[in-house]
Amino acid sequence: MNAPATVHAKVQRYLEYRRHAGYELRIEGQQLLAFAQFAEQSGHHGPLTLDLAIRWASASRRPSHLTAARRIEVLRPFARYCQQFEPATVVPPVRLFGRGHRRLTPHIYTDDELRALLAATAKLHPAGGLRGACCRAIFGLIAASGLRLGEATALTRADVDLEHGVLLIRHAKFGKSRWVPLHPTTTRALRRYAQRRDRTPRSTHLEAFFVGDYGRPARVANIEYAFGQLRRLLQWTTRGGHPAPRIHDLRHTFVCRTLQRWYEQDIDIDRNILALSTYVGHAKVTDTYWYATATPELLALAGRRFEYFATGARP
Repeated sequence: MNAPATVHAKVQRYLEYRRHAGYELRIEGQQLLAFAQFAEQSGHHGPLTLDLAIRWASASRRPSHLTAARRIEVLRPFARYCQQFEPATVVPPVRLFGRGHRRLTPHIYTDDELRALLAATAKLHPAGGLRGACCRAIFGLIAASGLRLGEATALTRADVDLEHGVLLIRHAKFGKSRWVPLHPTTTRALRRYAQRRDRTPRSTHLEAFFVGDYGRPARVANIEYAFGQLRRLLQWTTRGGHPAPRIHDLRHTFVCRTLQRWYEQDIDIDRNILALSTYVGHAKVTDTYWYATATPELLALAGRRFEYFATGARP
């Protein structure tokens, strides 16, 4: 097979090949298209070179070793693909700029913060509208089940079984689907929202489960915008490594609270962590451990359990 003539054409062919294999590559695809634009604007022709990779990796608006390392991670599989057709292609070395990932401490929400967030949704414009009820239901669902925001907004009516209290998450991250059982209190909250939604004529014909005002299905960008408004209203400051508390931190909070409850109930974490990993839709159990944060409550419980292990008697 002859190699495509332009970098843009090579990227398009690579993305088509990977997506045909089942990979979404949404963010990676955007980055590779940006790389193609950079390469062609700089007048590059021919196989990918180490110099080109370094220049693009270092060309972000806010240059940092972390950003450069992540760009190299995106380029490496693309370069290996190109190398099949252009042997002169250089695959950038692993960790050319160091590690591409580092864990920023998430904001673990307190009970008071969660209650304040849900209450504040009533203040979203328009007053008394379906938008506030929709956001309240989504934030509560994520806090109670650890769903990803994209999974929640993608739910259809057919995916939500309120009679049996389960959700069907279709084609989530890595293309996997799963069933998510809900706590009865969560099911009741979703039922209340659904009843209110169905009193709005514009929403009754839509397949989407979560619908805001004017019959508009919930979208990730819209929910994140609403969350930003509420965060400013509540005047929250972060306790983590990110600039501000995020919706995704509700998912982190769910994992931490589950582990904390298991410690309190003397449940064997090692025997049950795989079940939690499956519940939240992780591909590997190590991904779930990545979500565990050393909160003061968890550290205290773990310390007491270690004392029991070391002394053979409960403290």
